[in-house]
Amino acid sequence: MKIALIIENSQAAKNAIVHEALTSVAEPLGHQVYNYGMYSPDDAASLTYVMNGLLTGILLNSGAADFVVTGCGTGMGSMLAANAMPGVFCGLVIDPTDAFLFSQINDGNAISMPYSKGFGWAAELNLQDCYRKIFENEGGAGYPKERAEIMRKNRGILSGLKQASCRDMLTVLQTVDQDLLRAAIAGERFAELFYPNAQDQAIADYLRAL
Repeated sequence: MKIALIIENSQAAKNAIVHEALTSVAEPLGHQVYNYGMYSPDDAASLTYVMNGLLTGILLNSGAADFVVTGCGTGMGSMLAANAMPGVFCGLVIDPTDAFLFSQINDGNAISMPYSKGFGWAAELNLQDCYRKIFENEGGAGYPKERAEIMRKNRGILSGLKQASCRDMLTVLQTVDQDLLRAAIAGERFAELFYPNAQDQAIADYLRAL
């Protein structure tokens, strides 16, 4: 699985901590981690939590990533922005129980975490435990197990609702504020990470043209 990491400007100084926690769990399980930044508060390209959501939509809908790990100070802004995108099902994960239940019940494709609120001593251990609960287990297996089928059915209903209420990603890219879009993909490694992995040529071509 291709896992993308996105961190916004207020938490950019913690990129190395979050990236290390994520790779230490995901890579031994056979997953690949792609760090889209921000890498430091001094990066030339600055991401807001709104841009986190837009970038999450781009990566998941293009196939450049299978799962996105993002966040902000509380995790809520990035979660809301991500869930505004078509095809994105992002959960707010604060502790390992959140991570396990989101994986087993909702089986989403993105999580948003608080990197300021409650981020204290041994925070990296909490991150690692959360990532284990997401990536060690088969998603959508259900909890409790006897409710797995109704949970699967509800996920399908939610997916249909999302599809009915959202435009396709290319239309989103064409109609969103173009300066916002340019800023969201201005990261120093975006082109290096995105274009070789993108599987939707129309999305890739549109972004190249910017």
